[in-house]
Amino acid sequence: MNFDPGHLELPGWTHVYSGKVRDLYVPEADADGDTVLVVASDRISAYDHVLATPIPDKGRILTQLSLWWFEQLAMGQDAVANHVVSTDVPEAVAGRAMVCRKLDMFPVECIARGYLTGSGLAEYRVSGTVCELPLPDGLVDGSRLETAIFTPSAKAEVGEHDENITYDDMTAIVGDDIAAKLRDTTLAIYRRAEEIARGRGIILADTKVEFGTDPVTGAITLGDEVLTPDSSRFWDAATYEPGKAQPSFDKQFVRDWLTSDASGWDRASDTPPPALPEDIVAKTRARYVEAYERLTGRQFD
Repeated sequence: MNFDPGHLELPGWTHVYSGKVRDLYVPEADADGDTVLVVASDRISAYDHVLATPIPDKGRILTQLSLWWFEQLAMGQDAVANHVVSTDVPEAVAGRAMVCRKLDMFPVECIARGYLTGSGLAEYRVSGTVCELPLPDGLVDGSRLETAIFTPSAKAEVGEHDENITYDDMTAIVGDDIAAKLRDTTLAIYRRAEEIARGRGIILADTKVEFGTDPVTGAITLGDEVLTPDSSRFWDAATYEPGKAQPSFDKQFVRDWLTSDASGWDRASDTPPPALPEDIVAKTRARYVEAYERLTGRQFD
């Protein structure tokens, strides 16, 4: 059964926000308190549109994978604090929700790239740079970068496209000290996660993370989701071949179908995308499940 918490009433909680994928609730008894219930729906977005067709179990996969990564990143010398308080949530959203600390979020998205692809490749082909960072000549789609780079973006409203910005742009938004901390922490997260994923036969090409300040402690804290197929590019190491687009553990089937003749959809138009065929839904769900199981070593129930 598909799940959309925007239509769900949870005893003791008040719905306050719907994003592309997640919905937020606050405690009825303490709406101004320091916690929020984050619920992941089965909604899926592509090309800045939230699609009418959900992907069954997607929200559960995203939540469980984020929780697993939060655990990995909270251990060791480079431990990173995160916003998770508890997984003791209402039964109706069990497995797809977590109680989190409210953070004062920074208005930037922090992106680490270890491979050249996507919007970075498009810029590189024009100017030899990514977010104005110069890269060596001769790189192709999927080339591994000698050192991972930090390329922030400015957050956009729902339905709008995030805009790549330079590091200097970021310092103008959050200040020099915060910008340096966010950059260094993002790259440390990427290096740790890339090593873990590679040990499981998966390449982490790039990832997006978000941070906020804990209003109680003042500490910079990792929030939102982390290292899921919605926020990262995961490739199969066994089939990796630079010089072409790599199959991803994400919504690639959805994007490919939407831009094919079969969908009949004009991406440049103002019309919303059509409903997804059952086979595209099934293939996309299977890809998310495979990413979860290969990374965590656990079977998705």
